[in-house]
Amino acid sequence: MGGCFNKANTAGAPSSAAAPDADGFDNIVMLTDSYKVTHHLQYPPGTTKIYSYFESRGGAYEEVCFFGLQYFLKRYLVGKVVTMDKINAAERYLKDHFSHPTWGYDEKLFNRGAWEYIVKQKGGMLPISIKAVPEGTVVPYKNVLFTMENTDDECFWLTNYLETLLVQIWYPTTVCTQSREQKKIIMRYLQSTGTPEVIEKGLHLFKLHDFGFRGVSSVESAATGSAAHLVNFLGTDTLTALACIKEYYGETGCAFSIPASEHSTMTSWGREKEVDAMRNMLEKYPKGLVACVSDSYDIFQACEKYWGTELKEMIEKRDGCLVVRPDSGDLPDIVLQVLKTLESRFGSSKTSTGHKLLPPCIRVIQGDGIDIQSLEMILKAMSDAGWAADNLAFGSG
Repeated sequence: MGGCFNKANTAGAPSSAAAPDADGFDNIVMLTDSYKVTHHLQYPPGTTKIYSYFESRGGAYEEVCFFGLQYFLKRYLVGKVVTMDKINAAERYLKDHFSHPTWGYDEKLFNRGAWEYIVKQKGGMLPISIKAVPEGTVVPYKNVLFTMENTDDECFWLTNYLETLLVQIWYPTTVCTQSREQKKIIMRYLQSTGTPEVIEKGLHLFKLHDFGFRGVSSVESAATGSAAHLVNFLGTDTLTALACIKEYYGETGCAFSIPASEHSTMTSWGREKEVDAMRNMLEKYPKGLVACVSDSYDIFQACEKYWGTELKEMIEKRDGCLVVRPDSGDLPDIVLQVLKTLESRFGSSKTSTGHKLLPPCIRVIQGDGIDIQSLEMILKAMSDAGWAADNLAFGSG
């Protein structure tokens, strides 16, 4: 057997002797690549300044919507972030990490003296200057997004030591950029299918809802990714984004959601009582928006027999809008079929471009299999089949 975990190890919990601020996940000395620890030895003698910049060198989109730097600055870099406890903790890790069975450990590898200099001469604060375009700015690719430079000649090595952490800004920036591109597509189809008033009223900002929490690698990724989405839209189910935008951006009241069901709540009633589960949704939420997953057993029976017949009067008299969610089936066919089925029971009107629009009491949300390609494919298919884009919202994540 090989690897780290083939020996008995009962050290699952942090040692009680460890300093409370020595956590490796919150220790700036540890938030880098291993090889960068050794780079202070590699610069030319007499080096005093390192000036680095970040850019998007290319990609699928020629414009980048920059977002995320402020979170990483406030979370990891601002204030007294270097302490002797953190230096000691890092050194303990690094002595094991860089040890060799033949040549042992080279004490010069870890730049301990320079970190101690930051504690003693800088009060534990990082001597770094960062300049950036305002977050949310749309920048053509192959342009600088932010720069870093050391402000103390003794800390020239620090600039690129921080690169590893700050490169993580690419994740929220990528989400923000893709979200903006999807917004442009949605707006184009809202206009071309005859509902520009949706944009004028700001309701297009609810046409792509974030369900990304479950699909990312960490709580932090969920928070920063959803916050990035909220640069372009107002809908999210990722609660960590609310804390992120409040604590790190000072924003509140810019992220919204609605009551909605999932398969577990619907199927808990049993197949024979599915219509009762649906009625319960309308009764428990008698006004406003409510979304209900409707494909637990048969999406077309749900649309035609339950929503469209037994519960039709409740829906039409309800002060709000029911959003029907198909969660399976082939795209874009399932969306078109659901729209057609609902129209057969609820009717439709025509927009200024002659596209069909369901009555205000009912809409559809497609959350299964959505990315920027499928989103545009669905909207095009709807338009080609005579349906207005306003009939549909999307969920993605």
